[in-house]
Amino acid sequence: MSQPTILITGTHGQLGNECLDAATREPNWTVIGLGREELDFKDLEGIQEVMDDYKPDIIINCAAYTAVDKSETEMDLANLINAKAVGKLAEWSDENDALLVHISTDYVFNGEGERPYLESDPTQPINQYGASKLMGEKAAFENDKHTVILRTSWVYSEYGHNFVKTMLRLADERGEVRVVEDQQGSPTYAHDLAEGIFAVIRKYLVNDCEKSTVGGIYNYANQGVTSWYGFANKIFELANTTCKVIPVTSSEFPTPAKRPRYSVLNTEKYQKTFESKIPDWEDGLRRCLRNMQQ
Repeated sequence: MSQPTILITGTHGQLGNECLDAATREPNWTVIGLGREELDFKDLEGIQEVMDDYKPDIIINCAAYTAVDKSETEMDLANLINAKAVGKLAEWSDENDALLVHISTDYVFNGEGERPYLESDPTQPINQYGASKLMGEKAAFENDKHTVILRTSWVYSEYGHNFVKTMLRLADERGEVRVVEDQQGSPTYAHDLAEGIFAVIRKYLVNDCEKSTVGGIYNYANQGVTSWYGFANKIFELANTTCKVIPVTSSEFPTPAKRPRYSVLNTEKYQKTFESKIPDWEDGLRRCLRNMQQ
């Protein structure tokens, strides 16, 4: 396929924006970016109509309902966007021999593990957001067994709303912030995740568009482990701010949705399959902050 047509959903979000940026470095690809105005995941029948209009060879699904706490009370909406709509995309990709790359989350696990999670580890979401994303994974595979699913964690970027931008804003407003210390994970720069997605696509194209050569579940997160407290400290250190970070426990900072205590992902399968080294999380953060200052 000399000039594939790639359709990216959710292009108003941080990952969708990064995927559009990454796509500009591939001059032989025809890239279509759709936000919620052009592709409404609440309209299940409309999804097929939009796909029929553009007829993409590859779909990158960055669209999602990501309001973790609101998911506890908006379960139907979360399930509609994160699961039923994904099933419709997969149904279309299977019928039209297109590749679907779908983004999932570390929240499909219960967070009680003591080592980085493998793709094959049992899933057990502890909140409605995680449950809706797991439903989306299952809907994808039920409709297209060669879907590519990338599970990721703690995503941030210079685009959209995220932890890094919130911490920088709070640092401008106050002298100290309270941040949870007893939840561990791997902050992931959306720019790196976008590059990781395109590494999948390049392998797919090199292998003559054989979906079976890339289909499956893979973990993708920047390397290394920290807590939200450690993440905040590193943000302030690199941003040269004097704001102080006060560590607190999850019980001191209650939220409507329970968060996993430990959600580190083992990325060896991804790195081996796609021969792609994943950067360290601190390196990703440095590059993100540098881009924010430009």
